[in-house]
Amino acid sequence: MGVVSDKPKDGRIEAVARSFLCGFRDEIVIRNAPSGGAARVDVRSRSHIGRIDRGVNANRIRAFLAALKERANKVKQ
Repeated sequence: MGVVSDKPKDGRIEAVARSFLCGFRDEIVIRNAPSGGAARVDVRSRSHIGRIDRGVNANRIRAFLAALKERANKVKQ
C-alpha cells in the first residue's frame, strides 16, 4: 500500500493498494474528525476495476479499524 496524500490539517489520508495477482488498484481514504472530546474515523476502500472484490475492501477496513482500536487501547493504558 502506498500513501498518495497525507493532509494532517484536513484529517485525511489517501492511499492506493494493489491486488496480489493482477495489481489492480484499490483506493483507500481515511478521514479523522473531532467529535465531542473523541475522534470520528471514517474509512473507505474502493476497487477501481470491476464490481466484485471478493470482500477484500471490507476485510481491509475491518483490519484497519481493529488495529486502530488496539493501538488506541494501548495509548489509554
